[in-house]
Amino acid sequence: MRFRLFLTTFLFVFTTINAQTGTVSGNVTDGNNNPVMGVNIMLLGTSLGGETDFDGNFSIDKIPSGDYVLKLSYLGFKSKEIGISVGTNQTIELGKLILYEGNEVLSEVVVQGERRNKFSRKQTAYVAKLPLRDIENTQVYSTVTTELLESQVVTNFDDALKNATGVENLWASTGRGGDGAGYYALRGFSVQPQLVNGLPGLTNGTINPANIERIEVIKGPSATLFGNAVSSYGGLINVVTKKPYIGTGGSLSYTAGSFGLNQIVGDFNTALDKNENLYFRLNSSYITEKSFQDAGFRKTFFVAPSLSYRVNNRLSFSFYGEITQAEQTNPTFLFLNRNAPTEAQNLDELNYNNKLSFTSNELTLKNPTQNYRVEMDYKLSDAWQSQTLLSTSATSTNGYYTYLFEFGILPDDAFTRFVSKQNSKTNTTDIQQNFIGDFKVAGLRNRMVVGLDYLNVNTTDNSSGFVFYGNTTPEGVASGDNPFTPDVVEDDTFPLSTAGVDAALEDVAIGNNNSEFSIYSLYVSDVINFTPKLSLMLGLRLDRFDNDGDLLNDEDDFEQTALSPKVGVLYQLIENKISLFTNYQNGFNNVAPRLVGDPEAGPQTLQTFDPEQANQFEGGLKANLFANRLTGSISYYDITVKNRVIQDPSNPFNFIANGEIESKGLEVELNANPIDGLNIRGGYSYNDSKTTKTDDPLILNKRPLEAGPKNLYNFWTTYAFQNETLRGFGLGFGLNGASERFVKNYTTTGDFTLPAYTVYNASAFYEADRYRISLKLNNVTNLEYYKGWTTINPQQPRGVLANVTYKF
Repeated sequence: MRFRLFLTTFLFVFTTINAQTGTVSGNVTDGNNNPVMGVNIMLLGTSLGGETDFDGNFSIDKIPSGDYVLKLSYLGFKSKEIGISVGTNQTIELGKLILYEGNEVLSEVVVQGERRNKFSRKQTAYVAKLPLRDIENTQVYSTVTTELLESQVVTNFDDALKNATGVENLWASTGRGGDGAGYYALRGFSVQPQLVNGLPGLTNGTINPANIERIEVIKGPSATLFGNAVSSYGGLINVVTKKPYIGTGGSLSYTAGSFGLNQIVGDFNTALDKNENLYFRLNSSYITEKSFQDAGFRKTFFVAPSLSYRVNNRLSFSFYGEITQAEQTNPTFLFLNRNAPTEAQNLDELNYNNKLSFTSNELTLKNPTQNYRVEMDYKLSDAWQSQTLLSTSATSTNGYYTYLFEFGILPDDAFTRFVSKQNSKTNTTDIQQNFIGDFKVAGLRNRMVVGLDYLNVNTTDNSSGFVFYGNTTPEGVASGDNPFTPDVVEDDTFPLSTAGVDAALEDVAIGNNNSEFSIYSLYVSDVINFTPKLSLMLGLRLDRFDNDGDLLNDEDDFEQTALSPKVGVLYQLIENKISLFTNYQNGFNNVAPRLVGDPEAGPQTLQTFDPEQANQFEGGLKANLFANRLTGSISYYDITVKNRVIQDPSNPFNFIANGEIESKGLEVELNANPIDGLNIRGGYSYNDSKTTKTDDPLILNKRPLEAGPKNLYNFWTTYAFQNETLRGFGLGFGLNGASERFVKNYTTTGDFTLPAYTVYNASAFYEADRYRISLKLNNVTNLEYYKGWTTINPQQPRGVLANVTYKF
């Protein structure tokens, strides 16, 4: 009897409550009438909400009667709020709702809906400093998504960049002061990752991928929008970090693997106020890993707090920080002499034992790094928005750096070991003020950014000089058996050799270098739509370079001004699906003055040089087909660099600016999701680079060593089973490869080449609502392969990774 009474009461209450609820639905498009998938829909003050589907539709039901504010937000678009009044049994059809593009501010970054093509993300506000979709951007860029990194169980930055078309690691992160981060070949030129969220973010060590939302590799000279301090003639690398999103959640992940790998990653996001205007996210990671060689390790801990505060509909603030503590032994490098011939021309002749590190775990480098960014966004009007940015970074190096150098005069291709005690710090401050507009003039749509930028870089280097610490053959036969430990390195003195200095490290002079430079910039870029299909991008940057040089020496002070233009034309053959594009882009480099003249013959004079200039002409095609299931690009580029400063081959006390390099090539990238559960990514690049003009016969018509291999290719695919029996299970397979490369390529010294390689990788995984379990096998065939840039750097053999991730 009681049960019947309870059931009757429950049914009555349930029916009454449902009778007093309503439904709201609508369709979301962008300004070009294209549906926007994954838009976050929320009824403020409630837990009710949803996301738009592939066609931009949404529906929220069981809404209690009352007055509400419906908020629509999506990455790269201006948020929209709509007041609604829901009555009993009422269905509100809002019809078409338009989201207009706006700047990528933290308060608008939300968890996106399920994307079909998980390896593709074709919209960003960083590449053009405007919220442009890739299909309407005249510049080529390659994006590595967090979903792609997750599918590959990536634990280091070098592996992450293997997914970017046309990028090859030249030089592993050494950790040493000033330039300790890794170097990568991009369109024939070396580049370091020096941008975080579109602003300078330097490091002397490796970048932890646990906090990466995506990596954007922007192709070609990009000085017009980013300047020369953080970009190269081949492009730049921008790391986009994880930021707060609307909602509460997180994850905890553990990865274990070969060579002593252990990594723990934590991620937590929550609202800090009841009105859900203030969101906080915290990412943290701890990783330790040993080397496959007889010595070597790395150990890193970082914590990355971020805040997003929406004051009102017009004003928002955001904060991002990353604090890293890292310690490592510097990786094994065999430095080849650029001025002397060697007995060996390849690895087979060198007879190198790659299991030897020629160092010890007691000689380490510590690399603490801090990066901070504060942003204020204010909506000036419906057409204009103000963006104020402040970023600071501090990175330092402390410890012992060792390397092996081949003089070319020792028997059996012996190398000489040198040691230095590193102690350096670099601090950067960057202030940007951008005004971002979306308006019409004479009926033509203009998307414009006008910006001011101030960058200051200060470096203090109190490192010691290098001391000789014995010779060794590539097979590991050393000239002495003294233990390689800090106390011995500090105190021991090797007999004087033609290859070094007879001194202990404690006796070597300590440097006292404090240098500083500032760059003041003004830039403007405008995308003009003559029709919905035809657009023109125009840009110009004015840079004033103020170099104080060594603060203790006024002779190296100089100032220089440079202009950097940019022009691009794009025509959409099929609107929002296929685009033809062409661009002209410029890059430059301020060259420091040099002292010329024989110091023993008389006083030297200070010679100044015009900035080096790089000019690129590029054309190609971009595609986004079948509702984002197939995206890709193909492009051909030609880059010419002029005014390169070289040492005068006829006078070692003179420098001349007549070097010219031409780098041209082809790049193809494809991302596909042909059927549900199957994701494919592939890329191929060909680069032909040579020094076309110079007075130095050693390098004339030679391929620059920084250009890396001519051919690069990458591929990765995963399939998650869709049938009920195997749902949740999946497999992955991929490869990376390169043609042979020169690490020594001079007329008088001969060549040294590293062989071509193809490395295969495979994975298996199981994914449920709350957790994911992955198993990854790297270098399946256990290939012995190498990379380098006037160096020989052995790569990791076959290894296994296992990961467990819990999401909440």
